Amino acid sequence: MNSKRLNRRIDHFFIQWKNSQFRRPLLVRGARQVGKSYSVIYFAETQFSNHVILNFEEHPELCKCFESFDVKEIIDRISIITNAVITPGETLLFMDEIQDCPSAIVSLRYFFEKMPELYVIAAGSLLEFAIKSSNFRMPVGRVTSVYMEPLNFSEFLDATGHSRLDSYLHDVTLKNGIDHLYQEKLEQLLRKYMITGGMPAVVSAYVSGAMPREIQILQTSIIQTYQTDFSKYATTAQQKYLRDIFSAVPRLTGAICKFSHINPHVQSRDLKPAMSLLSDARCIYPVFHSSGHGVPLDAQMNIKKFKLLFIDVGLMQRQLGLDTELITNVNIMTINQGSVTEQFIGQQLLSEIDCVEEKRIHFWLRETRSSQAEIDYLVQLDHYVFAVEVKSGKTGSLKSLRIFLKEHPDTPFGIRFSLHELSWHDQVLSIPLYMANQWKRLAKETLNHKNS
Repeated sequence: MNSKRLNRRIDHFFIQWKNSQFRRPLLVRGARQVGKSYSVIYFAETQFSNHVILNFEEHPELCKCFESFDVKEIIDRISIITNAVITPGETLLFMDEIQDCPSAIVSLRYFFEKMPELYVIAAGSLLEFAIKSSNFRMPVGRVTSVYMEPLNFSEFLDATGHSRLDSYLHDVTLKNGIDHLYQEKLEQLLRKYMITGGMPAVVSAYVSGAMPREIQILQTSIIQTYQTDFSKYATTAQQKYLRDIFSAVPRLTGAICKFSHINPHVQSRDLKPAMSLLSDARCIYPVFHSSGHGVPLDAQMNIKKFKLLFIDVGLMQRQLGLDTELITNVNIMTINQGSVTEQFIGQQLLSEIDCVEEKRIHFWLRETRSSQAEIDYLVQLDHYVFAVEVKSGKTGSLKSLRIFLKEHPDTPFGIRFSLHELSWHDQVLSIPLYMANQWKRLAKETLNHKNS
């Protein structure tokens, strides 16, 4: 089977950016191998008659072009070295792996101020490692940052040749529900996504017919690439803490975390900066506690209480040593006490946040002797807060959700993700796991129904 081009939702954003009269240099951020370069190059090839690509990792000598911040001088140097014509208003200049050339990051400010007609996009992996080790500030206010993650389930359906099924899900409403004819197929594809994950290289290999063992080898290679990157941008002492956290997160997903759970022999003051770096680099996602009394949820955040999500559900299971035979196991969502399902939903919720916004979700916890309660996630939509419970099967207690709704009367209703059919009953919107990417649309539909 021939490999097909992976369509990404960020493709639409790139076109909007190109056509905007308020365009600024664009900085595409995200962990390594989530598809940043792939998507930008496709955009350059399809939307521009002329583009120039600089890769600072492959050609570190290109950094010499940025020894001054005179943008005309920079462009002249690039033109001579690459033997390319660069015309403001026509050319797209793409600076890849920009973390290897900190002065190029700084230059983005001057491209905005002195040559705004030039289309400029930069991308980098573990960018925050380079920034924090180089003792300089980002050109804040002069650059638009956009964030990329692995493919979500909707993009996975399209990549695997099920775009019509994905389009069908976009049209499903509470009134018509899911046709039972498609449920088994959707659950089967969901299990495959749980194993494969959303890393573009892995999805492409799967689409091309790779065997489960080959998928595992590729996932292991990606994990090793991340760990190798740590040694490039961190001190020897930091590398150990980064590795400790990166290795621990898959087994800690879904649980309220303490630094002692990561490594009981290391003090929290040493692990905190490493966790912050991995979070900034989008290798992990902290989920902080919030009281849930209105938006923004960040305003009520307690950073001392947190859970952790890994970059990708497929890589998570590879780190946990998943056996290849589980790829056909119908109970895949229930392994690790449901933490795989919680990782999956967390990943989908993050993917549904606007790509120009910081990706952050929260959770809620009440600790009293008489009644303990925990809500897996809190999310916001417009001026509403929604409590989210995740179940790996079709059933499960909603006691904590009931407690939250009682104590938070401004919350319109709760949301349950499970294998239960799509429904609205007794202040709970039940959404099948495979419709997680439709949650905002369904929540708005339910609000309209509830208020009518």
